[in-house]
Amino acid sequence: MHADQARTMASYNRWMNEKLYAVCAELSEDDRKKDMGAFFGSIHGTLNHLLLGDRIWMGRFAGKPIFVSSLDQELYSDFSELKSQRSITDDEIESWASELTDQVLAGKLEYTSIVNPETRSYDMWVCVAHFFNHQTHHRGQLTTLLSQAGKDYGLTDLIWLPSVLPAE
Repeated sequence: MHADQARTMASYNRWMNEKLYAVCAELSEDDRKKDMGAFFGSIHGTLNHLLLGDRIWMGRFAGKPIFVSSLDQELYSDFSELKSQRSITDDEIESWASELTDQVLAGKLEYTSIVNPETRSYDMWVCVAHFFNHQTHHRGQLTTLLSQAGKDYGLTDLIWLPSVLPAE
């Protein structure tokens, strides 16, 4: 992974979050919070986990780890607050990615795992790739839940990100 790839993925992250939150806003609170048997239960639970995961990794990247009670911890029960905080976190991700260098990506990241509290050390590029892959993985779950709710969220492929579309 190179720094330019991380910047593209940060843009993709924002683009997809904005699209999906707009579709989620069309649902009632009950529909967003209905347990649909997903890994994090509901649409709301999945949105919460995505935000929590991003904040955990951003804390690690910044050297300011956050502490959580569990990976399904609800950060915000109110959808509008969750959406607002998502946007703030996406600002932080894009800002961080804009300053990321290939030299930083060539380094190491050491952190304490939440799953089993042991110190881990990985190549930074692997952690950054995991960070963006984790988002995509759970947004895939979210799009399945939205499809089950009868919602169309449009195109999701990276190649449709407006900043990477070829000039016509």
